[in-house]
Amino acid sequence: MRIIRGKYQRRVIHVPVGLPVRPTTDMAKESLFNILENDTDLEGLKVLDLFAGTGNISYEFCSRGCASVLAVDNHPKCTKFIEDTARLLDMQPLRVIRSDVFKFLTNLNTSYDLIFADPPYDMDAALYHELVALIFDRKLLTDDGALVVEHSKKIDFMEHPHLFDLRRYGKVHFSFFSPEIDNTLA
Repeated sequence: MRIIRGKYQRRVIHVPVGLPVRPTTDMAKESLFNILENDTDLEGLKVLDLFAGTGNISYEFCSRGCASVLAVDNHPKCTKFIEDTARLLDMQPLRVIRSDVFKFLTNLNTSYDLIFADPPYDMDAALYHELVALIFDRKLLTDDGALVVEHSKKIDFMEHPHLFDLRRYGKVHFSFFSPEIDNTLA
């Protein structure tokens, strides 16, 4: 795994064997960040990375100048790996919390400029929809914020009122949501 651009560009991070993860491919990650950077300046943003796994996406946000990045995962080996990597690279903006994502969001009272979620691909489709609903119901995005959910082709958000874009990169799909978009009025 490598960091593509920014302050930590070209840093290779060796993921230990045995972590229960499926890191986002470099091609999909590079495409995602090209989309995000074309739409907004990442520098100074407050970011939440849900189901953070190896921290792959969190490191990229830190490298690109985000003011704060909070990585949430429930697996102790994943959170320890992210903490160790952040310490090794001196990533000051990165914090890590070990928690069930749904419980964490239920108790969260802070809004974020950008939320990225990469749930396990085998998670039930209803839980994907519950995740998105929870983020919007609890108003966890700033007014001009965005939610990006990585998922497989079996998950369909096309009827969601806040969906504004869907991108496909092989088996990786990214759905983009915004509180500014409300397609229920269309």
